[in-house]
Amino acid sequence: MNKKINIELDYPLGEKRKEWLKTPTGKTLDDITLDNVLNEDIKAQDIRISSETLNLQGEVAEAAEQPTIKRNFQRASELVKISDERILEIYNALRPNRSKKEELLEIADELENKYGAIVNANFVREAAEIYEKRGKLRRD
Repeated sequence: MNKKINIELDYPLGEKRKEWLKTPTGKTLDDITLDNVLNEDIKAQDIRISSETLNLQGEVAEAAEQPTIKRNFQRASELVKISDERILEIYNALRPNRSKKEELLEIADELENKYGAIVNANFVREAAEIYEKRGKLRRD
């Protein structure tokens, strides 16, 4: 979803472009009400953010001339496809002295090939290179 964002007309998205926002299960903002939660018509998976919404927020950041924030939203949009458990495993693997370079490169390949998370895969590859230069890789 590549929408050209006009900050004055479109932001905040939740107020001015609600029709663009959907959860991963297809629920709209109007679907998410206290009554629907109490009636169990809304489940936990219905209120997770979608990669499309994160990408839209990235477009807002770009329109506001915030390229770093846009990249953060791009990374986040890739990560919503990955289980919370796996995210925590990757997070721990990225901590200094926790992984060998080969292990980090395997994670990068997994991110790219299994999840299509190219931005994050490149981020992990970059971390592996920097850790190697700074002596922050696990030795055993």
